[in-house]
Amino acid sequence: MSGITAHYQLYGKSGSFEKKADDIALGLTIGSWTNLAFLEQEQLKKHKGTVRSVTEFENILHPIHPERIKGEIKVFYPAANFSADIPAILTTVFGKLSLDGEVKLLDLEFDTNILSHFPGPRFGIQGIRERLGVYERPLIMSIFKGVIGRDIEYLAQQLRQQALGGVDLVKDDEILFDNPLTSFETRITTGREVLRQVYEETGHRTLYAVNLSGRTFKLKDKAKKARELGADALLFNVHAYGLDVLQELAEDEEIQLPLMAHPAYSGAFTSSGFYGVSTALVLGKLTRYAGADFSLFPSPYGSVALEKSVALSLGKELTKPSEVKQSFPVPSAGIHPGLVPLLMNDYGIDSIINAGGGVHGHPAGATGGGLAFRQAVSAVLEGIPLEEAAKTQSELNTALELWR
Repeated sequence: MSGITAHYQLYGKSGSFEKKADDIALGLTIGSWTNLAFLEQEQLKKHKGTVRSVTEFENILHPIHPERIKGEIKVFYPAANFSADIPAILTTVFGKLSLDGEVKLLDLEFDTNILSHFPGPRFGIQGIRERLGVYERPLIMSIFKGVIGRDIEYLAQQLRQQALGGVDLVKDDEILFDNPLTSFETRITTGREVLRQVYEETGHRTLYAVNLSGRTFKLKDKAKKARELGADALLFNVHAYGLDVLQELAEDEEIQLPLMAHPAYSGAFTSSGFYGVSTALVLGKLTRYAGADFSLFPSPYGSVALEKSVALSLGKELTKPSEVKQSFPVPSAGIHPGLVPLLMNDYGIDSIINAGGGVHGHPAGATGGGLAFRQAVSAVLEGIPLEEAAKTQSELNTALELWR
């Protein structure tokens, strides 16, 4: 039988989890079972939820209610109960259950039939590498800083300086929306011209991800316009709009642009250890399945940090073998050149090193910051300690003096 298996965490008294699991399996599917007549049971069998496993953790106590222990349960939901779209799936497995006290959705296991409805990233890691012609190293990304209230000339100059530093991608600030000074269309056309000039001067190609925003039902037309104007990629605040909107954009044949999923707003339903949905599921698996070519998330190294095991598991969800293409993990926040060896050890070369202050805060400006990151990546690939490489690389040396 085709379907989805949901993995939950909850707390309760020892021995209580079997009943709770049965209540969930029935309550979220057919409602009851033993009191049904035989004929009704036969009719509803294909819709009945099934408990797959129950695990109690006697040594993990609730921090406030020590009489409760941690439990994890897995429940299978038949595909006959829902349409193959993310809103229907999430409503089925966690709709009213999300309102039922301390329960957290940890994971969803899609069988092959269900997964076939989610083609995933259009480009994926390999497709983005092909666009850039970069294969044997992590990509480097920077962001616009302090551009609210600034005009298009300011953005153009900032973009040029970042591109001259050798970064592979530059993204809009996620809070930069349409405005009279830097409209969506103007950002695309101006950015395209700036990056064309830099490419002609240096031979280095940089992609610019412009922030796609506005009312939901106007997004597709706006994205199509972006493609007509020559946009490289789209930044998208997916968790404010919904994963299904991301999937619609990814699958539209008239758009066909790389999509960069920003984690804004996701902390509202992922941050608690007791409620909501796991970070690895929302920012990892589901974002990948919905079609993001890149998924940004807080790195485990900065002030706005994920717990390291969570951040690492998120990276694995985005890149592990699957029927859908891999998405680039983009650990963000608190990144500077001195962290490059750690980033490459933790996420490998199929990742993106994303920095804001670590690029713009360099004493030589954004160009110097970008060069420092490129020098740090080269040193790690060549097996040279950063301190040794810095003896002959002035931008890296300055960065290490500032941030280490």
